[in-house]
Amino acid sequence: MTKAILALLVMASTAGADLSAVLAERNLEKRSRKALDYAAQALKAARNAYQQGQFDQTRQHLQELNEAVQLAYRSLQETGKNPVRHPKHFKHAEIKTRELLKHLGHFRDQMAYDDRAVVEPVIQSIETIHEDLLLAIMGKKSK
Repeated sequence: MTKAILALLVMASTAGADLSAVLAERNLEKRSRKALDYAAQALKAARNAYQQGQFDQTRQHLQELNEAVQLAYRSLQETGKNPVRHPKHFKHAEIKTRELLKHLGHFRDQMAYDDRAVVEPVIQSIETIHEDLLLAIMGKKSK
């Protein structure tokens, strides 16, 4: 019961926030998590805007999603931590970007063929970040 209430509070706190509120977080690992939560909300907003025929809003939300994922990755890099030795937050980001890519792929498939061009650069950008995270986590351990 308390987990459900906590989840609702987290969703409510990130739903009304914008990216500047995420940037205000001083802890870089928490900033990364909040940015990824924001990206998931932006994807839902893009999907809703597209279903309502608001293509400009869809494009704007997809751009916000891309910026949020880049912010999350940049925040993790700024921690200066080695992903091999401290993989917790890097692995979380890798999992969340994989989920975002899956949902973006489904969203692209539901779009009209002519509208898909707006999603492709976002998918490519997030794929690059996902691959970088995965390679960083799986990197060789130094002795």
